[in-house]
Amino acid sequence: MSSLWTPEQVAFRDEVRTFLREKLSPVTRDKVRRGLALQKQDHEDWHDALAEKGWYAGFWPKEYGGAGWDAAQTFIFNDEYAYHGAPWVLPYCVNYVGPVIFTYGNDDQKARFLPDIVSNKVRFCQGYSEPGAGSDLASLRTRAVRQGDHYVVNGSKIWTSHAHFADWIFCLVRTDTDVRPQAGISFLLIDMKTPGIEVQPITTIEGHHHVNAVFFSDVKVPVENLVGQENAGWTYAKFLLGHERMISADTGKTRRHLERAQALAEERGLQDDPGHKAQMAQFHVDLKALEWLTLRLVQTSDQHAPGVEASMLKIRGTELQQRVGEYAFDLLGLEGAAFDIAEPETDETPLSGIARDMLLQKATTIWGGSNEIQRGIVAKHTLGLR
Repeated sequence: MSSLWTPEQVAFRDEVRTFLREKLSPVTRDKVRRGLALQKQDHEDWHDALAEKGWYAGFWPKEYGGAGWDAAQTFIFNDEYAYHGAPWVLPYCVNYVGPVIFTYGNDDQKARFLPDIVSNKVRFCQGYSEPGAGSDLASLRTRAVRQGDHYVVNGSKIWTSHAHFADWIFCLVRTDTDVRPQAGISFLLIDMKTPGIEVQPITTIEGHHHVNAVFFSDVKVPVENLVGQENAGWTYAKFLLGHERMISADTGKTRRHLERAQALAEERGLQDDPGHKAQMAQFHVDLKALEWLTLRLVQTSDQHAPGVEASMLKIRGTELQQRVGEYAFDLLGLEGAAFDIAEPETDETPLSGIARDMLLQKATTIWGGSNEIQRGIVAKHTLGLR
């Protein structure tokens, strides 16, 4: 694929690789490769290194503190850091709420939040899903009732990643119950230190704590923290979800996991097994097809916002991740039966990465809108089905 890239893009890829070699902590890289839990400081150190380089929000416009990357540079960066085992750049600030603020927020909100986001001085989490309102997000019931110069928020959110790390939560709330569900939603920025907010940890199937339940009891939020127009939050939510699904292809991570599966097969003397070779060939064909689809979208994404194409990437990317993870786990054979999630941060066996990644990837086809919902979007907008 090198012939696809301009000399400037090849030079940028080399710069990213050099940066990763020099600035990524070997300890953190090892944690990522073995599937061990990353602590808050692991993320903070990596984000600080990116911020110092000017790459924490590289695709942002320069006027807001970004590097002004085009879609190709953004793809190259994401692909390389995932392949080389860098921590996931937590997307809630730079990929999600930041673009919403600089696209739909007012000047005061831009001045208040964007400099702190781009310099890694503030952390956001995402308050979208609720019990009974996940992929059917328009069914959300968390209420925000305006009282003078503030809203009073009551309700709950669930599966809120890294809420225990966050300073703020960007939250979809219902501000009008007398209109169709999508029309009565607003987008609020809520300080997590506000009285009435409770965060309860949820330990997921692979044994790590990274998601939470968040409860709001008479939480007062200044009206100035409303992004855009009241009751127009559905528009901003769709804009954000498009960005979330565009990064779901995660080709660099899948390529790294394929190499891990091949190494595991060689350790077990299976490298020449016909079944293994056929399976690996199919994985590589599927990954190459996904990369080509991603690159086709990269060529056009500077001209228009992600739409149904983002759903296609989300489906193909997450399902390929699951298949590769399940195959690697199968290669463990009986060793896989010994997996114990009781000590997820100290387990030193090969299961640390393979089993936990396989289990965690069960969630990838659910978050960002389940793949069943994404197939409905593709059918409606490309095939005209209802």
